[in-house]
Amino acid sequence: MRRSAVLLAGFVILLTLAATAQEGSRSEISVQGTGSFTNDSNGQGLERTTTDSGRFQVGYRYRISRWFSAEGNYGFNRDTQRYFASSGESRVQSDVHAATGDLVVRLPFPSHRLRPYALAGGGALIFHPTGNQGGFVAGADTQGRGAFLYGVGADYVLTHHFSLRAEYRGFVYKDPDFGVRSLNTDSWTHTAQPSAGVVFRF
Repeated sequence: MRRSAVLLAGFVILLTLAATAQEGSRSEISVQGTGSFTNDSNGQGLERTTTDSGRFQVGYRYRISRWFSAEGNYGFNRDTQRYFASSGESRVQSDVHAATGDLVVRLPFPSHRLRPYALAGGGALIFHPTGNQGGFVAGADTQGRGAFLYGVGADYVLTHHFSLRAEYRGFVYKDPDFGVRSLNTDSWTHTAQPSAGVVFRF
C-alpha cells in the first residue's frame, strides 16, 4: 500500500513538472535605459518647457496567456521644469518617480525570435523638488500626477531565459505646478520615452 502511494505521488509530481515545462516561463524582469522628452505647453499666461534627460526603469511582467500579460514598472529620472511669464523665468529641478501598471498584448509575427507587442495602462508620476540652488521656487512641494500610458515594443529572443528589448512609451498627464499657483498652466502635456534593455525570464 505504502509503495503504491509513493509511486502514485511520484507519478503526479512528474505530470506536474511536465505541465509546467510545457507552459514555459511566465515571469520576467526587465532593466532598461530610456530617454525622456516632454512637449512644451502653455496656459494662463505661462509657457512651460522641460529639460530632456536620461532615465532608468525596472519592470516585472507576468504572462497570463499566450497573448496577454500584466506588467508593473518603476522609473526614475531628474529634470528641470522651466516656467516663463511676463515677470520672468522660474525653474524647479525635481526627481521624477514613475510607478505604472499596464496590460501587454503580444502581436502576431512570423518569427519565433522577434516578439512585438503593444501596451496600455496608467499610473502615477511623482515630482519631488531637489531644492538645489538655481532650480527651486519658494513653496514648491512634492506633487503627484495621474498619467495615461501607452506604448509598443519588441523582444528579440537570445536564449530561453534572455532577450533584448526595444520599446517606446508615451505618458499623457497634467503639467506639474508643485502646489505653487504662479506655476499653474492648467494644461496637459506628453512625455515620450524610447528605451532599450535586457529581459530575464524565469
